[in-house]
Amino acid sequence: MKKLRIVLLSSLFCINGLSLAHAASFSCDKAKTSTEKTICQNRSLNDADVKMATTYNIVVHALPMGGRDAEKGAQYQWLKQRDSCRANVSCITQRYTERQKHLDDIVQNRILTQGPF
Repeated sequence: MKKLRIVLLSSLFCINGLSLAHAASFSCDKAKTSTEKTICQNRSLNDADVKMATTYNIVVHALPMGGRDAEKGAQYQWLKQRDSCRANVSCITQRYTERQKHLDDIVQNRILTQGPF
């Protein structure tokens, strides 16, 4: 249990470094919406996308089954909200900030304290 916590914490602390080396969590070559194109063209949005996607993947893999399904549904709804921003950088930034806080809260309050183990 302690080793899993260390791995999760290490993964979260490395997210910022990883985001500098990687592109958005989706293929910018295949970006179709104005929101996706804006994310690909804006470095801070690109980094926020990578960080959020990494945290989301950690959450989905660490939560028990019922929590996974709920979080996948929440992610789908969040994507719709994010995409409604179109090319508005401040709106997209706000959506990422809100979603990242939600995911960070899950990691802190549900995974690290209770865990699926």
